[in-house]
Amino acid sequence: MPHLIGLISDTHGLLRADVHTTLKGVELILHAGDVGGDEIIAELELIAPVRAVAGNCDMPYVGGLVPALDLTLDGISIHVSHGHELGVPKPAALLASYSADVIVYGHTHRPLVERHGARLVVNPGAAGPRRFNLRPSVGRLTLSQNTVNVEIVELDA
Repeated sequence: MPHLIGLISDTHGLLRADVHTTLKGVELILHAGDVGGDEIIAELELIAPVRAVAGNCDMPYVGGLVPALDLTLDGISIHVSHGHELGVPKPAALLASYSADVIVYGHTHRPLVERHGARLVVNPGAAGPRRFNLRPSVGRLTLSQNTVNVEIVELDA
């Protein structure tokens, strides 16, 4: 049975209403930092259980946020961190720093999906306040029989 995971980052204290419909049906939400408050986690937990890391704007670590997460689902390893620990995170630096099959990060506010062989680097974009003239977005990660796919979904501005 496939696993459907919601990916979100850079909410900065704002959770748009359409996040509820976009992430409906996911079994887990991974938040890649710059959460902006415990109320964001509480609202996301209305959709599914949440695992979240701290971003540079969440420092010091509050509300149970951790610097990074490493988990494995059906033999697929996933690393989640905000990315600021690498300065301006780029896929090559993330791949060199973390050995996971799927690397999820935020910080840049720019959605990105890059495959490198069997490995995947994903930035779901920023779901919070609009910055840098970018549309807000989230990701939907599907893990099924050693196959990994991700879809970036734009949110209402």
